Amino acid sequence: MDSRQAITPELREWLIAQVAAGHRAERVLASMQASGWDTGVALEAIREIMPDAADELALAAPAMPDLVDDAAHRLLAHDRQVDVVVSIRHPRIVVFRDLLSDAECDALIELARPRLSRSETVVNRTGESEVNAARTSQGMFFSRGEGELVSAIEARIAALLQWPLERGEGLQVLRYGVGAEYRPHFDYFDPAQPGSQAILKRGGQRVGTVLMYLNTPESGGATTFPDAGIEVQALRGSAVFFAYGQPSPLTRTLHGGAPVQAGEKWVATKWLRAGRFD
Repeated sequence: MDSRQAITPELREWLIAQVAAGHRAERVLASMQASGWDTGVALEAIREIMPDAADELALAAPAMPDLVDDAAHRLLAHDRQVDVVVSIRHPRIVVFRDLLSDAECDALIELARPRLSRSETVVNRTGESEVNAARTSQGMFFSRGEGELVSAIEARIAALLQWPLERGEGLQVLRYGVGAEYRPHFDYFDPAQPGSQAILKRGGQRVGTVLMYLNTPESGGATTFPDAGIEVQALRGSAVFFAYGQPSPLTRTLHGGAPVQAGEKWVATKWLRAGRFD
């Protein structure tokens, strides 16, 4: 949140007046944005005064990836039937079973293993990457469409979430050993940070994440969503998808990888962008 844009008593009074006048949350948000308010601050203020506006604001958010059929428990994802085992609207989180076969999980691990190095995180002030104590895994990136296996997985995700292939980053594979973790963070790029502007020129903002589990750790390694009180266990072949229509904490997509307590954890991540990512 921009510390220069505090939610003051005067702002609260103005918002109360908008509610009394019958203005919808979407119109109030647009008015605040036009006046120079940061979107995250505006959303927090609106939801404080208009707590029933969550659905309306979600509809007003930019287009983002989502299921081709939200009512179905089994979906055809390009070349494979995938089960939907959990579907949550706010925050938007979906857990899939059997997104990947056992053979695909094994093959992806073996393709990635010789290319692993210490994982890095983006530095907000510069847009560059560096090793960070908050992320203690090893990782590597595949280019988009690199080989038959990667292409098949990407086509599956594109079909499942109705999102064009060209609007996705390359797959990242990570390995977490005992004690390794990724502390809670957001996947979108904070537009208030100076380093984000250079990143956003290539593909725009991140709008969704698909995290695929390539093995089942002996103990630990769950994906946690602290703001939503949700924990997804790492089960081989399954995946969790979450979307964030606004680059704001109000999406409640703060998430992390809990420490691995025994064994190891392998995951593959696909980040989806608002625009074409080249």
